This record gives sequence, C-alpha cells and structure tokens, in this order.
Amino acid sequence: MKRIAFYTLGCKVNQADTASMETLFRSHGYTIVDFNGEADIYVINTCVVTNTGQRKSRQMINRAVRRNPTALVVVTGCYPQTAAEEVKAIAGVDLIIGNQDRAEIVGLVEAAAETQRVDTIDSVRKLSANTEFEELSVGEASDKTRAFLKIQEGCNQFCTYCIIPFARGPLRSRSLTSIKEETAKLVAAGYKEIVLIGIHLGCYGKEHDGRLTLFDAVEAALSVEGLQRLRLGSLESVEVEPRLLELMEQDKRLCRQLHLPLQAGCDTTLARMHRPYDTRRFAELLGDIRKRIPDIAITTDIIAGFPGETEDEFMSTLAFAENCGFSKMHIFPYSKRKGTPAEKMPNQIPETVKQKRCAQLAELDHKQQQSFLEQCVGSEAEVLFEQTAADGYIEGLTSNYLRVYVQGGAELCGTLRKVRLLKAETGFLVGELL
Repeated sequence: MKRIAFYTLGCKVNQADTASMETLFRSHGYTIVDFNGEADIYVINTCVVTNTGQRKSRQMINRAVRRNPTALVVVTGCYPQTAAEEVKAIAGVDLIIGNQDRAEIVGLVEAAAETQRVDTIDSVRKLSANTEFEELSVGEASDKTRAFLKIQEGCNQFCTYCIIPFARGPLRSRSLTSIKEETAKLVAAGYKEIVLIGIHLGCYGKEHDGRLTLFDAVEAALSVEGLQRLRLGSLESVEVEPRLLELMEQDKRLCRQLHLPLQAGCDTTLARMHRPYDTRRFAELLGDIRKRIPDIAITTDIIAGFPGETEDEFMSTLAFAENCGFSKMHIFPYSKRKGTPAEKMPNQIPETVKQKRCAQLAELDHKQQQSFLEQCVGSEAEVLFEQTAADGYIEGLTSNYLRVYVQGGAELCGTLRKVRLLKAETGFLVGELL
C-alpha cells in the first residue's frame, strides 16, 4: 500500500499542511499519485469555513470511497476537528485526524492498514490551551518559485461568524530558530519567494506574554542569506506594527503587499461581528501605511449579507470599501456555521439578497483593480516569473502582487527580472524586460 493521493480544500494553511504531509510520506517510501486516479490511500484535508467547504469535503470523501472501495480513506483537518462523530459516520472512512498530530500521520496510517478496519480509528485530539506548535517541515513544490512557511496556528478572536477558533484551537507559534532553519532549507532548495502564513498571523508570539511579535519572525526569516523575497499572509490591520512598516520601507525583499481583512465597512455590522476595530481606526491605519509605503497594494476580504445587515448598512460598506481603494477584494456571502453566535442571530439575510450584494461588491472590485493597475503603467518593477503563457509570453508577480506578462520563454521561470510596465489589461499588466 504505497500509492497515496491527497486532496486539499480551503486556505493556504491547509495547502501548506498537505505539502508537509506529502513530504513525510515520500520520506517513508510512498509514491504520491493523482487524486483522480487509483490509489491505495486517500487523504482528504478538509475545510469548514463555509457551508460550501464542508459540503465539498464530504463530496471528496465519498468520491475517494467510490473510486477504490478497498483503499484506506483518511480524513484530516477542520472537519473531523469540529465534527468527529459526523465524519466517522461516513461509510468508508478508516481514520480521522484533526489539526494536530499530523507529524504522526505515517504511523497512524500504517497502524490503521494493519487492522481489520471494522470501525473508524479516531485520532482527533482535543486542542487544549497547552498544545505546542506542530513544527512540520515545509513540503517542496516542483517549480521552486514560491513556498508557504506556516509559522502560526490557532485563533482567539472568536468573531461571531467564524468556526476557526474551534477548528484550530488556541494560539501557537513556530520558534524563531525553526523559522530560520526552514527558511534556510527553502533558500538552499532554490525557492525565490517565501510566504509567511498562519491562521491568525498577526498574533505570532502572543501566547508568550508578548515577548515575541510578527516583527521578530520576519526579522528571523530575512536574516537568512540568499533569501530574495519574503511575503506576508493575511493579518489584521490593528496588528501591523510601525516597526514592521519601517522594515518594509528599508528592506526591498519584504513585499509591498498586505492582506488586511475588512469584512464590513459599517460600524454596527463590525460590532455584531466582534471585529477588533471600527471604520475610523481601519481608515487611519490604511492612511498611515500608504503614507509610509505609497506603492503598497492592500487587498481585503468582505462578507456580504451578515445577519441583520440592512440595505443602508450594506451601502455604508460599499461606500467605505470604495474610499479604501483596495487593489483586490475577496468577496464572500455570509455562510451560517453551526455553533457560532451568528448562526442564531435574528434577521438572517435571504440568499438572493446576499448574491445581489456580492455582485455589487464585485463590480466595485473590478473598477478598483483596474484603477490600481493603471496607476502602475509607466513604472518599473521586479517580477518573479512563474510559468509560460500563450503566444510566447511568460507570467509572474510583482512585489505588490500584480500579475505581469512579458514576451519570453521557459528559461525565465523562477527568475526575478526588472520589467517596465507598459499597459493595463483586465486583471493584469503587460510589460517588457529591461
């Protein structure tokens, strides 16, 4: 039983966890095969952030069971962590693992394979306050362009719509020594850009009485010789330290892009969501960031149709988002999650209204994206090229996360090159190599 297939749903953290598990199995002699083919073992790394994520998790579990009824089916991630009994009840599931103990997954799988598999083996562990950060090595990708280094786990914000604190547990952080070691390994392996990610990235180190912050983690990574680019994953606006911005000003390797989830641009909605800021504070922070780093790209998340959101409240969100001038908005209709306070809030919004509001936000998003792209025309930027495109072009990303196409071949993949940005198309820029 040496052929193993993985399927990952959800966030970049889940993708990083899967890559680490794949590396563990390879080191034990297993062959990674495509999930759509036949395997001896199927691992589904699940998501429950939305109803869609949970439904698709179930679909992929059932698909694996149907594809090879004799295969070992393993379910890990947020779904078994939050609903172990529900997942165990799915016919054909042999082993469930939550959001801890992935370092032991090879042994757990081999132990399950040796049994008669009459009952599902439950290896979901309660995520207690003293849980340590699980320092899995970063899995390697074939293109060696960008690697995701998970440095933080867990969340204690408890936004009223969010299941993640229950799925991921309390705050835990990777040690600075481990951050340096993993960064050095990735640089030595040829990666040009490393992205620091976490469930609540801005809370890095907070479980240690504030002795460490995200700034320390960024400094640790940047201390590695040969690192060409470092990017930050999503973090709260109120967690952007002034000295982190100073570092971004001083060190061009730290990418000029921040993902700062807004979720709503109306103070009454933000209060119902239990978000840690109001619109005045968010706007002040954006102003300070842009004053220091004028060319920065700020992307965001927005939820449409949160319970109780009136038409006036939504219009406030729309107007505030427009004033913020985001370079990209990720838009989500509110999804009711069992066990969260928002699930039982009055005045739940009909799906048709949510979709209408999402469409209005999407229209604004398109306008703002194009405006940001057009502002960049005529400037020069360093582009990390990733893959070839059609008609003799190659594509890549700038430091501020803009997609750029230039004429060139596969020999440019994985290289950082200076580019003059010539024109803005829908969703991307066209440039020429300098």
